[in-house]
This record gives sequence, C-alpha cells and structure tokens, in this order.
Amino acid sequence: MSNKTTELVSLDLSLNQLVVFGVTADIFPNLTTLDLEDRGKKHHIVWETNLRSLDFLLHANLTELEFLQVRKNSFSVISEPVMQSLPALVYLDMQGNSFTCDCDNAWFLQWVITNKQTQVSDAYNFECNFPPNLKGRKLLELDVRSCTVDVGFVCYISTACAVMVVMAVSFTHHFLQWHLVYAYYLLLAFLYNTKHKDKRAHPYDAFVSYNANDEHWVLGELLPKLEDEQGWRLCLHHRDFQPGKPIMENITDAIYGSRKTICVISHDYLASEWCSREIQVASFRLFDEQKDVLILVFLEDIPMQQLSPYHRMRRLLKRQTYLSWSRAVAHPDLFWEKLRQALETREDPAGEHLLLSVGDGIPGERPDQ
Repeated sequence: MSNKTTELVSLDLSLNQLVVFGVTADIFPNLTTLDLEDRGKKHHIVWETNLRSLDFLLHANLTELEFLQVRKNSFSVISEPVMQSLPALVYLDMQGNSFTCDCDNAWFLQWVITNKQTQVSDAYNFECNFPPNLKGRKLLELDVRSCTVDVGFVCYISTACAVMVVMAVSFTHHFLQWHLVYAYYLLLAFLYNTKHKDKRAHPYDAFVSYNANDEHWVLGELLPKLEDEQGWRLCLHHRDFQPGKPIMENITDAIYGSRKTICVISHDYLASEWCSREIQVASFRLFDEQKDVLILVFLEDIPMQQLSPYHRMRRLLKRQTYLSWSRAVAHPDLFWEKLRQALETREDPAGEHLLLSVGDGIPGERPDQ
C-alpha cells in the first residue's frame, strides 16, 4: 500500500463509525482534496464518523491538505498545534460538532475570526454544548478576553502598583512615622494592661523617665531626696531594667510596675526618641486607667513655641501634676515637698493638681496667656 498511498490525492471515509483514527507520518504525502459533490473540486479529505479528537493530524504530515471536512463528530476542542500542522488548508467544514465554550477553545475562536487563508464553513452557527449554562449559545459570541494575558497591561498594572506602594511608604515614613510608632506602642501597652489588669501590687512607687544628659540631676538631686530621705522605691533605667530583655518590654514593665511615672523634662528629653516612647506608654496608661499616675517635672523653662509640636505634652500639662525645678531654686524645700505630696496622692483623676504657686501656669508660658 505504501506505493499506492504516496500517489493518493483523495480519501473518503464518511459514514463510518471510527472513534480513533491513526495515520502514520508520510503515508499520504500528496493527499490534497476530494469533491463529493462533483463541482470541480478534486482534492478533499472527508471524515463524517465519530472522532473524539483531531490530534491524529499532528503526526500525519498532511502538508498538502487543502480541504478538510469533519462533520458530525464528537470532538469539542480544537488545539492550536492541530491547525498549525495543516499549513496548506484553505477550507474547513466542522458543522454538526458540539464545542466547549471556555478558554480551551479561546485560540480556535480567535483563529476562525482572524485567519485569512482558511475559510471555516458556517462558523457563525457553531454552538456551545458545554458548560451547561452556555449550551446553545453561538461559539463566536463567546467573550474570551479573560482567557488571554495582556503582557503590556499586566506590566502597566504592576508598575503602577509598585509606584503607588513606594509613594505610600515614603509618605507614611515622612509624615505618619510617629503616628504609627505611637499606635504600635499604645497597642503594646494595651496588651500589657489587659494581661496584668488584675494585679494590684506595684514593686515600685515611681518609674523615673529621663534623658541620659540629665542623669547628673536625677542621681545627684532626685534620687537622694526621694529614696534616701523620703523612702520611695524608684525604678531607674541603668539600675532596674533586666539585661537581655527588649527595651520596650522593660519600659512597659517599669511603667505598669510602678504606681506613678515621673517624667524629667528638658530640651534633651523632648528630642529623645526613647523618652518620647516612654511618655507615650505612660500617657496611654493615664488615659486608659483614668488614674493620676503621671508627674511632670520641668528641669528648665521651655518656651511655648518649642512645646507646640508636642501637642500630647501640652494636653498633659493642662490636666496633670507638674513641677518646675528652675522656678524652685529659691525654694527647693517647697519643690521636694510638692513632689512628695504628688507621690502620696491617690490614683484619682479628680485629685488636686499640685503647682508651685497659683500663677505658675505652663512652663515657659506667661501668666496672662
């Protein structure tokens, strides 16, 4: 048959019950067309059987095939390699087949519409058979845009998202950095307070929050007076923090482990990141527990314009106990007595605010302001 098949230019296998058809490569090298209706076409190949796939064409090497008729078969998906294996095809008749209307046939649908070499007979009447919700719908009416990946659009979206993320991160870091830090430490303090809210005992009477540049005053003035003379138990960074423990955990433990927090405020204190975090946690405890747990001690007068950026500090000054060391130079004993009274007062937000004198007001602010 090999000699005969090489000369074969037409083949008719219609009205058979073939389910699978196998063709050896180069067995029909000259097969082109066959005209069943005797209308001048002499080179056709016709299958009207029960084929479930056209994949056999991939290995048939039918490079001369021009006319292919595969009506009323059982295949539902046409792959791109199958059509590419028929470079000379000019006419394709697939009427009577039921197509799968999903992304498996997206390429075939586009090929039917855009290719200019091959005429697909009655393509506009091809109907969907699957999925059930699309059964009976025309194949060429199917929207397959979601099946294709627009690389340019994907790159555009990816680039735009990356730019927006970079801008958002930059904006957040520049303008909202401290708000986020503050929110984080408020959450940390809230979790700590929730965990230890039933514990009433405090190991310390007061936690002293101060800047390292003011340590000479804390160790030379504050510590001898409060601990040695008045007998208070103070918590200090260098002495009472646990080595190896995260610094914020030490700060939170110290603030919630003390009845009160004494903030020794100076220009250096306001510029310190860690001091800012300490007063944030302490103020959260103040507003959360609604107790008089915060004492502000100003080592130096700070002009109001320098306090303006520290809105939280100004808010605290309007409602909390505060003392001024710079104004107590002439009356230091009164200063220490007021501080002792502040440490002795109950944790009552309605308690009296202790001032050095009636007209002191906010440190650095004129009495008439």
